[in-house]
Amino acid sequence: MNSSNLKKAGILTALLVTGTLACWEIYLRSKGFPISYDDDAALWSTKRVKVYQPSDAATVFIGSSRIKYDLDIPTWENITGDKVIQLSMVGTSPRPFLEDLASDKNFKGKLIIDITEGLFFGRNKLSTEKTSREFENYYKTWTPAQKFSSYINYIIESGFVFLEKNKFSLNALLDDLPVIKRKGVSVRGVFPKGFGMNTSERQSFMDARFLKDTLQQKRQQQNWIQGNNFDKTPGISGDSLETIFKEVKNNIDKIKARGGQILFVRTPSTGDYRGAEEIAYPRQKYWDKLLSYTNTPGIYFEDYPETAHFICPEWSHLTSSDAVVYTNSLIKILIQEKGWSFPKKKISF
Repeated sequence: MNSSNLKKAGILTALLVTGTLACWEIYLRSKGFPISYDDDAALWSTKRVKVYQPSDAATVFIGSSRIKYDLDIPTWENITGDKVIQLSMVGTSPRPFLEDLASDKNFKGKLIIDITEGLFFGRNKLSTEKTSREFENYYKTWTPAQKFSSYINYIIESGFVFLEKNKFSLNALLDDLPVIKRKGVSVRGVFPKGFGMNTSERQSFMDARFLKDTLQQKRQQQNWIQGNNFDKTPGISGDSLETIFKEVKNNIDKIKARGGQILFVRTPSTGDYRGAEEIAYPRQKYWDKLLSYTNTPGIYFEDYPETAHFICPEWSHLTSSDAVVYTNSLIKILIQEKGWSFPKKKISF
């Protein structure tokens, strides 16, 4: 094949690839999919590096998925003047992140810890802490090349829907294929694609299609029912629970000793999910004991009329519009009841 034919073949290939990607992008946008970012270790690391801001300039959040949905970052930043550093992670316990911040002598800021009992007090550490440990290790070995790559990825991802690899890569699409349940084989539930969207600031949200489709919401409810977090078996107790309390108190005391400010928050859950949590993790034994043992304040959603009324579409997370209301209420409670201050903004309610 001569050079002319090679050139023509190259041009044809480029046109075919470009045309295919363009059609795929147009198709996804026609279906209503918004821009969403891969919530991977690289994106998490771009937030982790920011925790050293002064305590009057930023608030760090660690937890599981609920605070990623329920905290509306633009609302928090507009009202308080604080930057949000969202380090929470879907499906994980925040205890490794608390340990990491406690061991980092340069961190001495404001920290809010979201508690989802089934994960925070999880029975299986290998499961509930695996991803968080991996993200921490990635951050600690973060190379200049990886940093540059994450910056380029951010620019490209901001313009194309199809680049969300957790939803539209070949592996992700194959995962959507229905798998027949068989005896002795565990089948993982497939989350609706519109349920877990992410902004560049790591705020999660449900897209408009998911919120309009009750069948998708019921599908996600079934995913919770089939998952480990829906287990109504009583949670850990005795020495195992005491060990967690001691670990958490030790880490909190380290941050407080450096001048840090810490608060626990229990975000809303509803429906059958809430019922299962009340059976497995009664408040007095877990939440109340955690606050008293660590001598740390907390905000429990059921204690306040302005946060107790929310209905989670799939029982476990707030809609984007409810997140705005919840965030407003959270700030109000922090200032009026918990004595938190945000010097950069004059706030009145």
